[in-house]
Amino acid sequence: MKYQTNNPRELAVRTLMRTSNGSYSNLQINSVIESTSMSDVDKGLFTTIVYGVIQHRLTLEYQLAPFIKEPEKTENWVKELLYSAMYQLQYLDRVPKRAIFDESIKIAKSMGHDGTRRFVTGILHQMDRKGLSNPSDIKDPLERLSIQTSVPQWLVKLVSDQLGEKKAATIFRSLNRAPKQSVRVNKHKISKSDLLGQLSKAGFDPHPSEVASEGLVLEKGQVLHSSFFDDGLVAIQDESAMLPVESMPIKADDLILDACSAPGGKTTQIAANLKEGRVVALDIHQNKLRNVNHNAQRLGLSERVETHALDARQVDEQFDDEFFDHILVDAPCTGFGLMRRKPEIRYDKTMADVNHLAEIQGQILAAVAYKVKPGGTITYSTCTIVRQENQGVIAKFIDAHPEFEVQPTKTDMDLKTDENGMLNIYPDDFDSDGFFVCSMVRKS
Repeated sequence: MKYQTNNPRELAVRTLMRTSNGSYSNLQINSVIESTSMSDVDKGLFTTIVYGVIQHRLTLEYQLAPFIKEPEKTENWVKELLYSAMYQLQYLDRVPKRAIFDESIKIAKSMGHDGTRRFVTGILHQMDRKGLSNPSDIKDPLERLSIQTSVPQWLVKLVSDQLGEKKAATIFRSLNRAPKQSVRVNKHKISKSDLLGQLSKAGFDPHPSEVASEGLVLEKGQVLHSSFFDDGLVAIQDESAMLPVESMPIKADDLILDACSAPGGKTTQIAANLKEGRVVALDIHQNKLRNVNHNAQRLGLSERVETHALDARQVDEQFDDEFFDHILVDAPCTGFGLMRRKPEIRYDKTMADVNHLAEIQGQILAAVAYKVKPGGTITYSTCTIVRQENQGVIAKFIDAHPEFEVQPTKTDMDLKTDENGMLNIYPDDFDSDGFFVCSMVRKS
C-alpha cells in the first residue's frame, strides 16, 4: 500500500484503524515502514504511538468517555486520533504539548474536514482544562486493575483466581514495559563466545540471557537489519521460547517430530542440536511451512529439516509406521504470554477461545502419543499463562494415557519448576514472554 504522507502521527492513526479491524500490529507497522520514507526518528515515534495506544487502549477509552457525548456518532478514526494525542500527552515526556495539539488538529482537518478540526480542537482544549480522569480512583478492585493495566476484566479475574491478585497485578503491570531484543545463537555456524565478541564490536551491546543458555540480549541496534541475521548467525527468538527445546534430551542422531512448527524457531533450534538426525516439522498451513524452510535455509540447517503440510491430529495418516525419539508439541494457544510483544491479543480472545483451544491441544497430544518410542519424551509447551491450556491439558492427557508420566522439566539455568515439575515462566519473572513447558516420558 502506498501512502500520501510521511507524517508519523497520521500514519499511526491509519495503522491503528487497521489493527482495530483485526490486522496484526507488527505486520502493519512493518508494512508502513517499508512503504514510506520516514526518518529513523519518525519511524520510532510512529511505532511507539501505535504500540502505546494498543497497550493502553482500555485506559484511554475510559479517559475519553467523559468528553464525547455521543460516541456512536463519532467516527472510529477520530477516536484513534484522540487516543494517540492522549497517549503522547501522558506517556511521552519529550514531546511538547503544543506539538501534540497542533499536529492532531492538522490531521483532523486533512483526514476529515473543518468540522472535524473544530470537534477535535474542542475536546483537546477540554482535556487541557479539566485534566484526564485517574483510573486509581475506581473503587472496584477488579475494574481498577483492568483499566489501569488495560487488560479485559474477565482475563484479570481468571488470572487473579488462578495465581492470586498480587501476582496477577505484577504480571499485568509488567506488560507495558518494552520487550527486550533477544536472539538465539546459531551454534551450527558460530560459538556463543565468538558471537558475543562480534556483536560487541558492532555496537549491539550484547549480554548473555539469564533465562536460556543459547540466548543473548541486545541493548542497542536492530539485529534484524544486520549481517548477523542475513548470514544466519542468529535467530530472532524470545528467551522463554528457547526453553522447550532446551529442556529436550536431544542426541545428535535422533529422529524428532515438531508437531506444530511454524514459523520454525524451535524447529531450527532442534536441528542445530542434530548431526546425523533430522527433525520432521508439521504445520497445517503450507504457506507457513515456507517460513520454516526459509529459516532453515538461512541458518544452514535445511538438510536436517523435513516439512509436511499436515494437521498434527492426523499424524497417523502419514507416519503410520514411523516412531520418533522425541516429540515437541508447541501447541496453538491464546498467546496471553505474548501480550508485551503483541498487545492486541488481550482484546481479541474470550473464555470460549480458551476452552476451544484446550480441546485442540488435548487432541494433538492424544494423536501424537503413540508416535513416540517407549522411553522417549513428549515436550508440551504453550505461550500462554492460563491453567486451562497448560496444567489442565496435561492432567486430562495423563489421566487418559497412564503409560506416560510427567518428569521434571530441566533447563540449563536450572529454572524453578512447580510442585509437579512443570515450568511456568510469567511475563514479570524475567521480562520475557510467558511460557509453559511440561516434559512427559513414555514408560517402557
